Amino acid sequence: MVRYQREPFIQRFARFDEWSGKSVLEVGCGTGSDLSMFARHGAHTFGLDLTHAGATLATQRLRHHKAAGSAMVADCESAPFADDTFDLVYSWGVIHHSPNTALAAKEIVRVTKPGGRIVVMIYNRKSLVALQAYLMYGFLKGRPTRPLADIMASHLESPGTKAFTEDEARAMFSTLEDVRITPVVTIYDLRIGRERFLPQWMCSLVPQRLGYFMVIDGRKPMSANAAAKPPADVTSLTEPRNAN
Repeated sequence: MVRYQREPFIQRFARFDEWSGKSVLEVGCGTGSDLSMFARHGAHTFGLDLTHAGATLATQRLRHHKAAGSAMVADCESAPFADDTFDLVYSWGVIHHSPNTALAAKEIVRVTKPGGRIVVMIYNRKSLVALQAYLMYGFLKGRPTRPLADIMASHLESPGTKAFTEDEARAMFSTLEDVRITPVVTIYDLRIGRERFLPQWMCSLVPQRLGYFMVIDGRKPMSANAAAKPPADVTSLTEPRNAN
């Protein structure tokens, strides 16, 4: 699969084979590549996507692989799940597109079980890609004072795309324990055309701290009454949570 050829490090963070029998939510599942990998390794998988096309394609992919799981249309800033529901909440390159990324992060933490894990990839503002964007759309355009946030929102991927510093990422997930924030250099850092990249081995020549991908990996703390709380009923996870 092209996705895992270009991003072979996904396995290192997702650890698909560690979630058999556990409940996994993917926020922004897209066409379901990662969602189906969790399901094929035995996880109880649930995906949400902002688009009908994404949720439909993800469901079709699950069925194609004869993997259990489901995907629905929902906004990550208001996840339709109860508190403390999932063993893992995973999101890869999604919430930096959300209008309120901090709120999306808060929702991810909310629906994770105490003791559960969170793995989220967002874009790194202090990256080689961001520098290239500034040089192309700021400095070389005679606008050296143009804010980097404006450049990235206007010229990278979809309108409004954001990128964050490590301190900002840590602040958004400040309630987690054992947090690791890892920049990752990818072939997208070495793009020389829309579909042309320098060889994968050249990624090792770029300092890791300049990687465009930034992965937050942490654990939700155990609450005082977590041991007394019954586990969530994964058969009813698609039911909206009580608005009260």
